[in-house]
Amino acid sequence: MAMTWLTAAYPWLKAAHLFAIIAWMAGLFYLPRLFVYHAAAARGSETAATLALMERRLLRGIMNPAMIAAWVFGIALALTPGIVDWHQGWIYLKLAAVAGLTEFHHRLARWRKGLADGSDTHAPRFFRFINEIPTLLLLLILIMVVARPF
Repeated sequence: MAMTWLTAAYPWLKAAHLFAIIAWMAGLFYLPRLFVYHAAAARGSETAATLALMERRLLRGIMNPAMIAAWVFGIALALTPGIVDWHQGWIYLKLAAVAGLTEFHHRLARWRKGLADGSDTHAPRFFRFINEIPTLLLLLILIMVVARPF
């Protein structure tokens, strides 16, 4: 079978996938917190410029590569023979939650650009609220993967 190498590589793929997820989630938790401070900073201030630089570096240097790695290693794990029973429902809810995290990531990227160029008008409170979204999606993903309730 063409995919048997995946079975041999499974522990390494899983470790790489978990590492990528941890890095991605750290960014998904931290970037909205930076947005809270950025939205409260005076436009054009040194603080706003510093936060814009931090946000760009976090997104491009950590979050984007981590998200891509999480997807690549996750797909490899899903293709590993015997790992996923595609007749069970938990995997589809898990994948929907991962798609939600990915969409959230892309929205963060758009908000980052808006904050950097001054066109975003969201209040700090908005960013405090949306900071809870990755936590809820992560909880759903963990329940689906660990408990596999259906």
